[in-house]
Amino acid sequence: MQGGFIWYELMTPDPVAATDFYSKVTGWTAKDSGMPGMSYTLFNVPGFEMGVAGVMELTPEFTARNIPPNWTGYVWVDDVDAKAKEFADNGGAVHHQPQDIPGIGRFAVVADPQGAVLSLFKPNMPDGPMPPAPATGTQGTFGWHELMAGNGEEAFAFYSKMFGWTKDMAVDMGDMGVYQCFAQEGTPIGGMMTKPAEVSAPFWGYYVNVDGIDAALERVKAGGGTIIFGPQEVPGGSFILQCVDPQGAYFCLVSTKR
Repeated sequence: MQGGFIWYELMTPDPVAATDFYSKVTGWTAKDSGMPGMSYTLFNVPGFEMGVAGVMELTPEFTARNIPPNWTGYVWVDDVDAKAKEFADNGGAVHHQPQDIPGIGRFAVVADPQGAVLSLFKPNMPDGPMPPAPATGTQGTFGWHELMAGNGEEAFAFYSKMFGWTKDMAVDMGDMGVYQCFAQEGTPIGGMMTKPAEVSAPFWGYYVNVDGIDAALERVKAGGGTIIFGPQEVPGGSFILQCVDPQGAYFCLVSTKR
């Protein structure tokens, strides 16, 4: 549906090691996508055919452009070309022009006016019913989307115009400012705030649901990852971790259980 996050992609210098790490941390199963001409690994929630994320190699071509290991979210739009132009026309940028992925869909990589990057995507919808998807909150699904913005209020106004997101609960973080939750068609899907001064640039972060935050923390550490924040209880009663994987990509975990 328009304005909803539909896919997540990890770019990493060592896809094999990253696949092993995330499979152990989140419980994902992994398989090759079978896409001709490229190596692309799919992550699945066990028992479900539909993938939740993909992994591709961060090649020297990308590192030469100063692209670090990273997770990127893809937002479903009805017209990738028109929405990419709308980003550019409203002060954002297009980092990868709209392009077709044969048999999959059309995408573009864009940035908001403050520099945070995400991707636009319109899938080629298959004939017949879609395969069943795991329920919201299932371990291995993505449960939250978080923007550390250059200016939180300006960022919300921009994304509200781009995707129709609406304000949900706002949390006063004291000296850190206001954490503004946002909804897509009435369902809360994320939050955004002005980034702390020590954070060098605006960025998006993505939270994967796990079954128990303390056990997940131990799996991250055992796999060579680094905990940079948490565990921390957040409004609503969930617990979060913010981490960096062994290859240097930032990722987050969330659980309703400690």
